[in-house]
Amino acid sequence: MSPALSVIRVCSGAASPSGRRARLSTLIFHRVYPQPDPLFPGEVDAHRFDLTLGWLKQLFNVMPLGEAVDRLKTGTLPARPACITFDDGYADNESVALPLLRKHGLHATFFVSSGYLDGGRMWNDTLIEAVRQAPGSQLDLTHMDLGVHPISTPQEKRAAIDALIGAHKYLPPAKRQHSVDAVAEHAGGNLPRDLMMTSAQVRALSAAGMTVGAHTVTHPILSSLDAERARSEIAQAREALQAITGDSVDLFAYPNGKPEKDYLPAHVEMVKALGFRAAVSTAHGTARFGDDVFELPRFTPWDRTPARFGLRLLRNSVGAL
Repeated sequence: MSPALSVIRVCSGAASPSGRRARLSTLIFHRVYPQPDPLFPGEVDAHRFDLTLGWLKQLFNVMPLGEAVDRLKTGTLPARPACITFDDGYADNESVALPLLRKHGLHATFFVSSGYLDGGRMWNDTLIEAVRQAPGSQLDLTHMDLGVHPISTPQEKRAAIDALIGAHKYLPPAKRQHSVDAVAEHAGGNLPRDLMMTSAQVRALSAAGMTVGAHTVTHPILSSLDAERARSEIAQAREALQAITGDSVDLFAYPNGKPEKDYLPAHVEMVKALGFRAAVSTAHGTARFGDDVFELPRFTPWDRTPARFGLRLLRNSVGAL
């Protein structure tokens, strides 16, 4: 272990000792690209994920989320506890991330949106791949009131993607899908159908000892739905995943995950009433004894050096982001 990591480990132990004063760090990932993606150079690829897992193993006591939840509730967490989670259900979670997790002997929980399995594609990925494959030097969407976007370079394509995702994120689901499909049709190209896991890959994660959790059927912003639709999205995802894995699915992740914006207290109560064991958000911070296990915070530093990575996690633990 490097001197810098040794210091951070000691400081993390002081900030998060065992027992009731422990602070549970839960990391969130989405994709692990086999190779760096020119449109998303800051995202995690296989090499970076391998390094990250090595740093985590040195700095923290990494444990399954379900076990961590039980020990958080009883005040019996070890010092420096941490959990690894993934959202959405991308195919590279099984093909790229799983072998690396097994290499390091670490566990992760995979929150899967069941409706995109076996050839589906999330709305944001439709926009990403449409822009990626769009010909020419600009994407003119003025007929849709979405502007004109230069796309000559990877940087310009990334700016166009960010703008289009921002314009669509909080639209009602049906209107959003209609608009996204129209963008894809205008851009042309043959969009991929293998970005998300197959049912067999979900079973493989479960068979490898990983945890599969629910992330709704179609990844809607729950606060935009009526109560009946929201409950159906949550419950049907669990039923579908239990049928695939043959195991109980009792952990849940709120789509997008910002408290009071993407989900509301009513959705927390809904998840509890449906019999889930715990749920995670995307609010920064750590969980402590006595916190609500149905709104567990999550955070991931993207730093490229072990010292900066460990320091940012430490700052997150003490609330100094």
